[in-house]
Amino acid sequence: MIQLGARIELARRSFFDYCRLKAPDFYKPDRKYLVELCSEFQNFLDSDERVLIINLPPRHGKSRTACLFAEWYLGQDISRKIMIGSYNETLSIMFSKNVRNSISEVKADKYKAVFSDVFPGVRIKHGDAAMNLWSLEGGYNNYLATSPTGTATGFGCSLMIIDDLIKNAEEANNESVKQKHWEWFTNTMLSRREEGAKVIIIMTRWASDDLAGKYLDFCKSEGVSHRHISMKAYNKETDTMLCSDILSLESYQNTVKAMGADIASANYQQEPIDIKGKLYTSFKTYTDLPPHFEGIFSYTDTADEGSDWLCSIIWGVYQREAYILDIYFSKDPMEITEPETARRHKEYEVNNARVESNNGGRGFARNVERISKEQMQNCRTIWTWFHQSANKKARIITYATWIMEHVYYPVNWRDRFPDYYDAMNKYQREGKNAHDDAPDATTGIAETMLVSSKVGTSKLRG
Repeated sequence: MIQLGARIELARRSFFDYCRLKAPDFYKPDRKYLVELCSEFQNFLDSDERVLIINLPPRHGKSRTACLFAEWYLGQDISRKIMIGSYNETLSIMFSKNVRNSISEVKADKYKAVFSDVFPGVRIKHGDAAMNLWSLEGGYNNYLATSPTGTATGFGCSLMIIDDLIKNAEEANNESVKQKHWEWFTNTMLSRREEGAKVIIIMTRWASDDLAGKYLDFCKSEGVSHRHISMKAYNKETDTMLCSDILSLESYQNTVKAMGADIASANYQQEPIDIKGKLYTSFKTYTDLPPHFEGIFSYTDTADEGSDWLCSIIWGVYQREAYILDIYFSKDPMEITEPETARRHKEYEVNNARVESNNGGRGFARNVERISKEQMQNCRTIWTWFHQSANKKARIITYATWIMEHVYYPVNWRDRFPDYYDAMNKYQREGKNAHDDAPDATTGIAETMLVSSKVGTSKLRG
């Protein structure tokens, strides 16, 4: 009993000791990653940082630790309020019930500690203990469980926990789902924070633009104080597992074979699917342009349908290398894109402009040519249009390596052409891509350059 009393006192002060007291079979001192994880939770609470993002492999206790942290957090101060958001109502309510039931647990074994031993006097308020919304005695609305389809109206929080919003690879590749998650988080959840509130996002990384990835980028760009904890199941350098008791090397290897390398990398290695399987792995950039160009070219892929983008790329050629000068990537209607395309071609003094004539491209090219000559007095640019009969996906994959080796972008192209940048960096070698307009037009650079190398740049320049 003296030993138990000492452990209870430690649990009140140390979060890892609390976890060890409640679940000694799982929270073992020799599981170093759990000691580190619990320390990060407690250090975050004691720090001035506002955001904690945790990426951990499945079955390694991330949700379990978050549940215990919620108990320990409320035990420290009954005026605190927690809001938890999960993939759906079922999961968030299960999280809520685990925390509520642990706080309410009645002591049955004098040698087994319960919550009330560590935090005596902290109890669930009678008559205010619904599964998704409950209070502590002396507190008010201390806990709310919600989801992207639930509600958070009228509730404020001092701690927000977002736990695994994406359930599978299909959702990770669904731009609409990820955008809805982001809008729910920014428009609904963040507005419920009280002054000085903290946010914890716990996720297995699926995509570079999942909620964890987007908010991490936001924190970096806006200077929001944060910490990021990312743990991989397998360390390639040391050929060791994060915790062999939980996942052995043999089991991990069998899992990778069964589920595929890309999904396994996302689940266990925190390497998003879109990064692991993306077609373009690197891009070359330039700070200064060459002393002169042998010719200025453009390639334009018009928007085939309402959801497509017009992509018009202008580049200069120097020693068989392509230097990107301008990219017009837009979903605007043709009455806007036609004069704007003509204006850009005059500004950059394009010699030869190629336009895909598929699905209205020929009419677009004729209108832009007419605007160039009649309204802008541009007789420098020679407009040609052609029907693209080759398989789009095959073309994009075939010329991907050439593009990575011979196309140079401005060093600040991410800021100058953000939508195009995202489209190129997210395009997947396999699987369904939401859009292919940017890679398709970029492939046109390679095709144009190969034509120019065969017939001579001067001939293409007219």
